[in-house]
Amino acid sequence: MRFKLIIVFTEESRREIIVNAARAAGATVVNSARNIEPGQKRSFFGSALEAQRDVLLFLVEQALSRQTLEYIAEVGEFESSPGTGIALQVDVEDAIGAAWQLKTQID
Repeated sequence: MRFKLIIVFTEESRREIIVNAARAAGATVVNSARNIEPGQKRSFFGSALEAQRDVLLFLVEQALSRQTLEYIAEVGEFESSPGTGIALQVDVEDAIGAAWQLKTQID
């Protein structure tokens, strides 16, 4: 089995809709965290991050990864509303404890 890790940086207000969309598309939520303390100013790829941002991690089977990534971008309005978030995917070399995901998707 091959997996991808989808990493999403988004506004706090979009967290729930993105998590629900990723689950509906077949992803497993690995972790979610807030990466900026209120009041701190930072930047990401040159964009100011003044609002609270969430970092969401999803593990998804490779065959579903692109459609999951696109669905997250659609519901998060990443392309239509600049500054709402960024989603990317990276290859996962190996994953232990994730075999049940493929079985669940087949059933």
